[in-house]
Parts: sequence; C-alpha cells; structure tokens
Amino acid sequence: MNLLQRARTFLFPEDSDRWLTLLRMGLGLVVVSYTFPLRADWNYLLGGTGKGLISRQLFEGLASTQSPLIPRLGWFVYLGGYVGMSEKFALSLAWVLLLGAGFCLLVGLFSRPAAITAWFLQLASAKTGGLLSYGADNLITIGLFYLMIAPLPDSWTLDRRWRRAGAGSDPQRLGFHRRILQLHLCFFYFFGGLAKCLGAGWWDGTNMWRAFTQPPFDLLPIGLVASWAPLLPALGISVCLIETAYPFLIWPRRSRLLTLAAVCLMHAAVGLFMGMYLFALVMLVLNVAAFGLGQRNPAHCK
Repeated sequence: MNLLQRARTFLFPEDSDRWLTLLRMGLGLVVVSYTFPLRADWNYLLGGTGKGLISRQLFEGLASTQSPLIPRLGWFVYLGGYVGMSEKFALSLAWVLLLGAGFCLLVGLFSRPAAITAWFLQLASAKTGGLLSYGADNLITIGLFYLMIAPLPDSWTLDRRWRRAGAGSDPQRLGFHRRILQLHLCFFYFFGGLAKCLGAGWWDGTNMWRAFTQPPFDLLPIGLVASWAPLLPALGISVCLIETAYPFLIWPRRSRLLTLAAVCLMHAAVGLFMGMYLFALVMLVLNVAAFGLGQRNPAHCK
C-alpha cells in the first residue's frame, strides 16, 4: 500500500453514525444550557447604546476590524427594523430561535437547519458579547460548525423516523467527518499542552493555585486548597502531560480508553471544582463523540 492509499484509508475510514448522534444530542444540550440561563439578562447584555450593560455597537465595531463578515446580532436587529421590529423584540426573537434550535438538535427535528441556525446565532451572540465571552463560546462554535457540515440527519433523529428525511449516509463520509474532528482535537490539546509546558506556573503549582482561588472560580474553600498545596505541582504537571501526550496516546487501542478517561476526568474536575460547567460539558461531548465510540460496522447505521 503506497502513501496515497494509506492517507486515503486513514482519512476515509468506514464508520457508523453513532458518534454523530452523540455529537448532535450533546451539542443540543450545550446550546440549551448556554441559552436558557441568559433568558433574563439577554437584552441587558447584548443591547445597544443606552440599553445594555455595555454598548453592543462597541463590541461589534471591534469585531468588524477583524473581518466585516463576522456574524453579529446587529445584523439581526438591522434586518428586523425593516419589518417594524424593535431592538428588544429582535434580540428576544434571536434568543427564542437559538433556544429552539438547541431543542431541535436534541430530538433531531429539522437537524440541518437547526444546526446552521444554532451555529450562526451562537457565534453572533459570542461576537456581540465581546469581552463577556470566553473559551467555552469558541469551543461551542467549533462543535456546531462540525455538526453543521456533518452528514445529517443521523439514524436516531425524528427527521429520519417521522419525516423520512434523508437516507443512510455514506460510511466513508461519516468516517471522514469524524476523522477531521479527531485531528482538530489532537492539534488543540497538543499545542495547548505545549504552551502550558513553556510556562513555569504549571510546573510549580502556581497556576493551579490561581485557578482554584481566583474569583469567580473559587468554589472550594481557600483553606482546603491550601491543604492541597503539596499536590498542586503534581496536578499542574499532570495537566501538561495529559494534553501534550493526547495526540500520541489517543490513537492506539491499548491506551485510548485510559487517555480518554484522563481527559474526561480533567474536564469534569474543572466543571465541578471551578464552576465552569458549560466548558466541561462541551469538552466532554467533543471528546466522547470523537473517540469514545469505537468504529462499528456501517450496517448498524442503516
């Protein structure tokens, strides 16, 4: 087998759509968890000049300096103005559509339009929110992008069972989309781990101390964290090693389960001990969808 054939075999493995089902339902839950808690503050956080916490136009202006094509909620408000919508109504409608898209993804109804809507509105709200957004927003956008271009609907959607929409996807196409997600995670963890390795704070425990004691992530009593002080350097080094070794240990079958368990435990700990529940949830969904379900005979997805 020559190099080209090996590359084709690696990039286009046959796979079932179980991983896609998990990704769709998991990201649907993420979108609902992202949107619903903002119901009371959505307009306050994303409103325009004089109507919000910080002017929406300020953050959207900063985003436009990067690219005028970056989606933002100002587009939605602007178009709504042509049909007589107030800014408040347009923003509220965007919230309803984003929440509805999340529920549609959960049950698999209008899967493709729901994925596109969720991706666009989530990205627009994150960019409009500007400094109020953080890493979880970027990861949700990434996950929704991969879901949006994936071969939907999968076999466990209402689209397939009620609407009879779509047919069984090509197993190699399913395998290709999953492989791209896997490679993205490998690059993400390797370079994230490498950057941590270059910082002294991860080797002496300083960054772990800051992570556990800096508001608003200081859920644990500071006295308890202080009692863990001798363990903090080991925890920091473990994070560096897990992330840097991820792309090397996640592929072999013998080390895959242990590596996946270590990464999932790391993210679960971040969620439980630092209150970063949304970040933990999206990382768990992406990892389990990418590597948690072994490749199966494509006949099972028919």
